[in-house]
Parts: sequence; structure tokens; C-alpha cells
Amino acid sequence: MSLYFIALLPPQHIHHYPNQIKQHFAENYSSHNAHKSPPHFTLQSPFDWQDDNIAALESCLQNFVAFPQESIPITLNNLGAFAPRVIYIHVNKNEELLALKTKLMAHMEDELGIVDPVSKKCSFTPHMNVAFRDLTKQNFKLAWQHFKAQELYFQFTALHKCGMISLFKDFSMVSNPNSSRTYATPNSLQLS
Repeated sequence: MSLYFIALLPPQHIHHYPNQIKQHFAENYSSHNAHKSPPHFTLQSPFDWQDDNIAALESCLQNFVAFPQESIPITLNNLGAFAPRVIYIHVNKNEELLALKTKLMAHMEDELGIVDPVSKKCSFTPHMNVAFRDLTKQNFKLAWQHFKAQELYFQFTALHKCGMISLFKDFSMVSNPNSSRTYATPNSLQLS
């Protein structure tokens, strides 16, 4: 049994900036965990899944991305925090993004019985972590003083033309087919 989650990746040209911030946290605040996965924001919260049944999970995700989805305008706007351990890039919430998350969660529940009761009750705060878990409370305070006023703004359109939905295992997205797979929506194999 392993921990899996499903996330949306930004276009490749945006990866540099979050990775640069992650590197800054690693070098200056001893926070390395965010480096374990590429920049992403979670659509389906982490869930336990049997590794020997990965084919069912992959098939379910492939079926989901096969259905036409609306293009989703995504705006990354400044940084935010979940005190006292998480600093993230804020992803503006919009109707299209909420609809995608809702459809994905319903699909996972209907097809595989995967339910996240917390996500059903709590408000969705889309975000892209740049420091978490191993960021100490003391280093959080220092880092947040530095980053809370930092301005950041990127826009892109997800799905159909440039988005990718990815399956992560144990918080790592790797090329090993037994650890993670990436699925592009039809006609959207290239990120631009």
C-alpha cells in the first residue's frame, strides 16, 4: 500500500520560478521536501492504494482525461502560508478549476470508491507548495518575513492545449512506470 494523489502541473516554462524558490528554501532554511515533486497543485488529496492494483487507478485516470474538459484559466498570484510550516504560491480559485476538482473527485469516488471526507467538508485552497513538512517553525517565521511581500504573477490555460494531470506516488513524480504516470488530455501532449 502506498500514498497516491492527483495533481495538475503548470506549463514547463513556469516550473523554473517555483523550483528557484524551492532551492532557496533548501539552501537557506533547510527545507528540502518540496523538491521531491515538480511544481503542481493537488486536485485529489492523498489516498492509500494497493500497489498491485495500480492498473485500475491508471485506467480510471485515463478514462477521466479522455472526457472533454473545459479550458481552465489559471493565475498564480503571490505567495501565501499555512502557518507554521507551509509556504506556497497562491493559485487563484475560479469556477472552472472548482468544477474540474469536483468532477475528478466524483469520478474517483464513483469508479474506485476513493473518498476524501475532509475535501468534501473544507474549502478548496488551490496552492503550489514551495516549502512544507520539514520547514521548522523558527525557519517558517524567518522565511515568511522575507517572502510574504514578494510579488509573483503568472497566467496560463490548463487542459485541452497545455495542461497535464499527473498521478503521484509517495509525493514523488518519477519516470519509473511503477511509481508514477503522467496523462495528458487528448490533443494536449505538449505544454507550452
